[in-house]
Amino acid sequence: MTRRMVGLLAGGALAALAALPAAAQELTIFWAEWDPANYLQELVNEYEAETGVTVTVETTPWADFQTKAFTEFNAKGSAYDLIVGDSQWLGAASTAGHYVDLTDFFNQHKVGEVMAPATVKYYAEYPGNSGKYWAIPAEGDAVGWSYRKDWFEDPKEMEAFKAKYGYDLAPPTNWQQLHDIAEFFYRPDEKRYGIAIYTDNSYDAMAMGFENALFSFGGDLGNAETYQVEGYINSDKAVAALEAYRALYGFTPPGWAKTFFVEDNQAITEGLAAMSMNYFAFFPALLNEATNPHAKETGFFANPAGPDGDQFAALGGQGISVVSYSQNQDEAMKFLEWFIKDDTQKRWAELGGYTASAAVLESKEFREATPYNEAFYQTMFKVKDFWAVPEYAELLSQMNQRLYPYVVGGEGTAKEVLDALAADWTETFKKYGRIN
Repeated sequence: MTRRMVGLLAGGALAALAALPAAAQELTIFWAEWDPANYLQELVNEYEAETGVTVTVETTPWADFQTKAFTEFNAKGSAYDLIVGDSQWLGAASTAGHYVDLTDFFNQHKVGEVMAPATVKYYAEYPGNSGKYWAIPAEGDAVGWSYRKDWFEDPKEMEAFKAKYGYDLAPPTNWQQLHDIAEFFYRPDEKRYGIAIYTDNSYDAMAMGFENALFSFGGDLGNAETYQVEGYINSDKAVAALEAYRALYGFTPPGWAKTFFVEDNQAITEGLAAMSMNYFAFFPALLNEATNPHAKETGFFANPAGPDGDQFAALGGQGISVVSYSQNQDEAMKFLEWFIKDDTQKRWAELGGYTASAAVLESKEFREATPYNEAFYQTMFKVKDFWAVPEYAELLSQMNQRLYPYVVGGEGTAKEVLDALAADWTETFKKYGRIN
């Protein structure tokens, strides 16, 4: 065989190899272990069918999620290509260089017009009002309420309630009604209790629970631009909100001093409470007769308004970000292009994910799809979030340390607790150079 023939054959082999499709990429998305992550895996399986790109949703228990994520980040590891990270992580993850800057992507694809405004503000942008974006709103979530419709609609209960309070028994539209109903159904002798709220102080349960009262009472955490907290977190409205939250604790089932989403769903499934606070993401289980024997009797409502008509809810949920240490960033960006499409967002909602797409949220089809979707729709346009600054973990820990003894133990007064918290936060913001 001549050298020329060998060359031709080699060239032909190279051409043939070039004509072959490129090896399919693989992407790994990291998230916490819960039902929405399972829904996401179903969704990305459809992406694989369309593109040939294998996408795996890797999960870990919620208790380990933050630790495992930031351990990998700090090691500049490439185990994850994308992460569905908590909204509070935005500041820490972006300033430390863990997230890819998605500002150009955001603007090119007009993501700010696609997603509900509150989700853009809290899941994607940091610093606030900067026009810098680090995530695509992925799992919209907020705190809402479930309740026992059969208790509320019992003619005898309705008659007794109206005789005592002077108005009809129905899902509460304000916090005074929430208190009245919780008080009315609090019957320890019958093992029936009024309400279930968040009280756990190990991460953000206590903070998220209290924020539902704080924001709706017209209070706030502080000034997000100046970081001034004095006169905000300890204002008269904030004090009244904390007093209202503490009052609700008095109508909870026994042993309710360390509770979060698992226990608050159990308050309904085990027939303990008339009403229960929880993230919307955990409501699908309450409509499943296999997990809730009272599924047919369970209803839902949005967080009620405060005394002056303000109505907000604590934001949960997450945005999806590209990890800066990923070796598959180009493929990750292609995935995000697919994820934000209207058809994808509709499918995400159908599977059980909580879309942040404004168009899907506003659609009649979505709002009528489940008994809780209407309340979710109402809520996602009036949510507020915790501090998203890099030092959020310190702020959260300080809030837990101050609120917990008062809410579950009645130690001190609401005013004393919030004055002390204001002092803590002021010192923290001084330490990080945010205020002088």
